[in-house]
Amino acid sequence: MGFFSWVFVGLVAGLIGRWVTRDQKSGCLYTVAIGVLGAVIGGWLMQAIDHKGVTEFGIRSVLVAALGSILLLLVLQAIAGRKQRR
Repeated sequence: MGFFSWVFVGLVAGLIGRWVTRDQKSGCLYTVAIGVLGAVIGGWLMQAIDHKGVTEFGIRSVLVAALGSILLLLVLQAIAGRKQRR
């Protein structure tokens, strides 16, 4: 995938991830970063279970990236919640 494909997939996946986890932070760069990191995490998880990761632009790649961004945001929220309890 090209650079702009990664940015577009990251934006869409980040939006889906933020919507599912009800993340309150805002910003386009934040959303793209969450989505691209989610694509890396989702692709790694898919390869770990012996499936194709995020390799081409398509709905499957967006869904895998969204799954990864949801997992990333849940972990970040768990860490932030743990810090607030102290």
